[in-house]
Amino acid sequence: MKDAGIKAVSLGDTGMEISRIGFGAWAIGGGGWEFGWGPQADDDSIAAIHRALEGGVNWIDTAAAYGFGRSEEVVGRAVAGLPEHERPYVFTKASLLEGRYRTVVHSLKRDSILREAEGSLKRLGVDAIDLYQLHWPIPEHDLEEGWSAVLELKDAGVVRHIGVSNFDIPQLQQIQDIAPVETLQPPYSLIDREIEAELPYADEHGIGVIAYSPMASGLLTGAMTRERIAQLPSDDWRRNDERFREPRLSENLQLVERLKTVAARHDVTPGAVAVAWTLRNPAVDGAIVGARRPEQVDGVLAAAGLELDADDLTTIGAGR
Repeated sequence: MKDAGIKAVSLGDTGMEISRIGFGAWAIGGGGWEFGWGPQADDDSIAAIHRALEGGVNWIDTAAAYGFGRSEEVVGRAVAGLPEHERPYVFTKASLLEGRYRTVVHSLKRDSILREAEGSLKRLGVDAIDLYQLHWPIPEHDLEEGWSAVLELKDAGVVRHIGVSNFDIPQLQQIQDIAPVETLQPPYSLIDREIEAELPYADEHGIGVIAYSPMASGLLTGAMTRERIAQLPSDDWRRNDERFREPRLSENLQLVERLKTVAARHDVTPGAVAVAWTLRNPAVDGAIVGARRPEQVDGVLAAAGLELDADDLTTIGAGR
């Protein structure tokens, strides 16, 4: 992997050394499904991935659910043919299936998880997935069956490490006796802070944390305005997200103005400040940053090395 000065850290106890920023592939799954982001050109997606890798990012996070296979296919195309020393770690997730009208259906059944893994391996074009994660703890009564299936895949050598996303502490404790949870992927940003009470548990148990949506699904990039939100495509899930609607929208846009003030001090983007704030938490190993075009990547890479001081934190007004 090319070195552009992005610091690498240990991902929990996995033994993987990851860049502090990873490429998030949710949005490149495009539109036309329940949690889609509107139209997306695959060539733009591939160019964005390559820009991130050239900038020192060494891991990509995707999921079978993102466009119901499309994101994984695009990631597979982007990494195909790369020399071994330039190939990034590839992380993906299971447990969300395509339902009627391209809505999401949850399943943690063993046979379903095994089928999903087989499909992911083919779409990604890899012999083994570096990190395989249960996407959601739903339905909760099947948690142990789903986690046992993921362990089965690890024992078979088709996944190297196993983790979970969107789990709380009781759910982590429920499955720990089956196999240690190696990683946790929670939402975490300046406006989504519920996970803070649980992060110390991950730190204490050697569970690596990769936070998703550190820019709140684009809301904290500095590029999102009321006008742009009003013009989001009809199949962009954010149109119905509470953070993008009143009464929360005004408060969130005021936060963006404060991020812009800090960004100007450091000659970076507001998005980079938002991501750097997330990375300040000692339990967070890396932040997943999505991009749909190469130029979007450029604006956030600086977050990996950005140190926010007390004055910056006061200006942001979000404590810590």
